[in-house]
Amino acid sequence: MPLVAWGALAYAAGLLASLSTPIAIALGCAGTAALASIAAVVAERGIASACAALMAAGVLAGIASQAAESRCRTRLAAAISWTVELENAAAPGGIARAMLRAERCEARTLLLVTSGRGGAGDVALVRGVASVDARGVLVRNATLSEVRHPRSLARLRARAGARIDRLFGVDAPVARALVIADMSAVPAEQRDRFARAGLVHMLSVSGLHVAIVALALELLAGALRVPPIPARVATLALIALYVAGIGAPAPAVRAAVMLGVLVASRVAQRPTSPWAVLAVGGVSPLVEPRTVLDLGWQLSVAGTVALVAGGSLATRVLPPAWHGPRRAVSRGLVVSIVATVVTAPLVAWSLGRLALLGPVTNLLADPVMAVLQPVLFLALCLPIPAVERLAADAAHALLATFDAIAAHAAAVPGSAPVVLPTTLAAAVGGAAAVAVVVGCVAERPARAILVASCCVAVMIGEPFVAVGSRETELHLLDVGQGDAIALRTRAGRWIVVDAGRSWPTGDAGRTVVVPYIAHRGGRVALFVLSHPHADHVGGAASLFTSLRPERFLDPGYVGTTPPYLAALSEARRERIPWRRVHPGDSLVVDEVVVTALAPDSTWAAHLDDANLASTVLLVRVGEVRMLLTGDAEGPEEDWLVARSRSALRADVLKVAHHGSATSTTPAFLDAVQPRLALVSVGANNSYGHPDASVLAALGAVGADVLRTDRAGTIVVRTDGRSLDVEARAMRWSIRPRPP
Repeated sequence: MPLVAWGALAYAAGLLASLSTPIAIALGCAGTAALASIAAVVAERGIASACAALMAAGVLAGIASQAAESRCRTRLAAAISWTVELENAAAPGGIARAMLRAERCEARTLLLVTSGRGGAGDVALVRGVASVDARGVLVRNATLSEVRHPRSLARLRARAGARIDRLFGVDAPVARALVIADMSAVPAEQRDRFARAGLVHMLSVSGLHVAIVALALELLAGALRVPPIPARVATLALIALYVAGIGAPAPAVRAAVMLGVLVASRVAQRPTSPWAVLAVGGVSPLVEPRTVLDLGWQLSVAGTVALVAGGSLATRVLPPAWHGPRRAVSRGLVVSIVATVVTAPLVAWSLGRLALLGPVTNLLADPVMAVLQPVLFLALCLPIPAVERLAADAAHALLATFDAIAAHAAAVPGSAPVVLPTTLAAAVGGAAAVAVVVGCVAERPARAILVASCCVAVMIGEPFVAVGSRETELHLLDVGQGDAIALRTRAGRWIVVDAGRSWPTGDAGRTVVVPYIAHRGGRVALFVLSHPHADHVGGAASLFTSLRPERFLDPGYVGTTPPYLAALSEARRERIPWRRVHPGDSLVVDEVVVTALAPDSTWAAHLDDANLASTVLLVRVGEVRMLLTGDAEGPEEDWLVARSRSALRADVLKVAHHGSATSTTPAFLDAVQPRLALVSVGANNSYGHPDASVLAALGAVGADVLRTDRAGTIVVRTDGRSLDVEARAMRWSIRPRPP
């Protein structure tokens, strides 16, 4: 591997280290992988020094990017109007995706439109209530005005989407994903089916699709007898226009840059190492540093690395006497196996599954995709009725075949087991993947094989090593405007209270809660739902699917929201024992004693607001008491004070209902007398949470107040006597209660 390839790896590792949270995760992965690679193949100090310098440069670039993003979020939140370029049509009552610009900053946004209309590609002035965080911008009560219709690639993309809808009917969602990189209409169950089959990467426009289109254009140019150099230049120009038109996703940009480097080397008649081409293409999207966190870019680069390494391995191990289809199939299988192994740590870390049949399904699907992609473009680019009908009919058959491969693979029992690696396992898995790549290309692979074997041994042995600590931990997770609390015992078991919110395309359980717990290791002994509102139960179904709690406690308030019904259905499917909360009941999980204080079934039977029937828990660890209140409001707090005032005394209070003025009444607060108050709340939320009067009242009783919108995820540790708090990578002690 040339220096440019090692340098690209080091720079990307530095970016990943500085942008990941916590930083230790990325540093562990990058450092372990770099150590394995250098130990296996590099003996030159010059290369090692250059890699160290480039890694440091990546760290500095990531830190600068984070600082700039923080300044932009502040400016966007302070603005009262924004200019947006719509990515899809906007109408009253609908949800629109857009690129938002204001104060020399831009960010992707969702608009909850109340008035005004606009089409894809239109530019409009928007006013509304903005919530700004690291994930982007949400504008509620969005009003569109001053709508303009400039000619742009976004409008061209919208017209292409409308044409796809007309031509392909029921197959239009998948065709949109394959042609214009729009996966928004692909049903969730279909995406999951492709993920379990190991084919989900084919649903997004990536290097594979760009390569197929480029090959088709070159073949067309050859058929038209266009000279080679003009044909290659024209192909490159058309590919660049296509990639820009679909929004320039990082995998497609990587492939287009690689194609450009190859064209340039051929025109100049100067052979170039495939590793150098890959390095230039892989680093190009990192002009936007946060791209390094994009799973599509990660899989695209890792897959291309595996393609080069697997090809090198196949050349060495396949008998020279094998020719024709036999050699082609064998070579494809070797490359698919290497690709599955190399990308396995990324897939397990990000998606929580391993598609064991991936090598076979990719081998079957690749030739289908090689024909399908040009056919889709033919139907889209030639507006001749006869050609449209012929191409659309052929595409329907190919799409059905593609889906059938995924369906049959996903239906095989055990074909895609749930795998949720800890941080250590993911880091060691990354090192093993790098060692596999080195072993594929090295003339003497013994050291690389030894490194990979040691990594596998560590991964196999890790689950048998006890996970524990000397302290009990309460983690208030940053899930935006919602609640999710995870208690970790000293033996490494978890008690989870609520699972965050849900939205049309996902939920906090899948994106925040499950990865957070899984990456730290340990089983979930108990899940408690405070009440069935979507901002608390939204991620429960995903948590049940992935982590399978041993027990499920529910206040029993009848809820009909889709997330609540999905949670009950998933609990039934996973055979998770369900039990209703009864005041006075206690459960012991290791050193933690959990006692339910509310709701009482008699009290809850006459209520029409689920908040008033929230589960209220008293958690005791030695002498330390923590009170978890869900969204309890004034009437329930009054009921608790009247029924069991002495039981409410607590050192740590999870403030009810995100700090709403309808909760945390004076009588309740006087009974609790907390030393530390935690508020789970979304940044710049439209509800005005937390209320200033509540914050003032908490301060008046001497409580330190921490909010997730400002402090992020908050960790409280206790040995049963003292309290320590960690937030924003800082740790301090909470003063003891006055005698």
